[in-house]
Amino acid sequence: MRAVPLYRLRSDKGPDQNTAMTPFQPLETAIQSTALKAVFAHWLDARSDRPMPAWRNIDAAAIGKYLPMVWAWRFDFAQGTFIGRLAGEEIVAVLGKEIRGRRLEQCFPADATQLVLDRYKAVMTGPRIMHTTGHVHMKTGRHGIGERIVLPLSEDGITGDGVLGATEYRLNIGDAKSVGAAIDHHHEDINYYPLI
Repeated sequence: MRAVPLYRLRSDKGPDQNTAMTPFQPLETAIQSTALKAVFAHWLDARSDRPMPAWRNIDAAAIGKYLPMVWAWRFDFAQGTFIGRLAGEEIVAVLGKEIRGRRLEQCFPADATQLVLDRYKAVMTGPRIMHTTGHVHMKTGRHGIGERIVLPLSEDGITGDGVLGATEYRLNIGDAKSVGAAIDHHHEDINYYPLI
């Protein structure tokens, strides 16, 4: 088994020392949201010297400020689908339902279910990180922008068995709670970043 290098967003070196570029530097540059950068940084720390952290390594207190936009799914290999673990209040407001204990197919519109399932599986099995941006449409006719990261999880650090994500919606979440919103999964800008 080969050693897996540690990748960090921030260098342990002082400001006057040279800093090596990590494979994740393009991702860090692409992420616009401070919240998503913080969730990504925690994921990097949680994985330690493994390619991926386990769900148990994710510390809610470390990302507590951002929990309203955090979500997670575990993969049920027998059913061939993801089962909801956690969804913050902003995610629930946009989806219109709680995901905990529900199959992915029960939480997304029928026309987006296979697309979302395939993307999350690609993250989990790659393993890779997915970064997306796209439109969120309000039932009032207004719209906003969403930015998302999807990060693989693995109980043994090697074989993917779930995903952790964070989505920042740049719109009035109060409106989403009261009138509803829809994510345009078919027209998102998507980029994948391999782990290894």
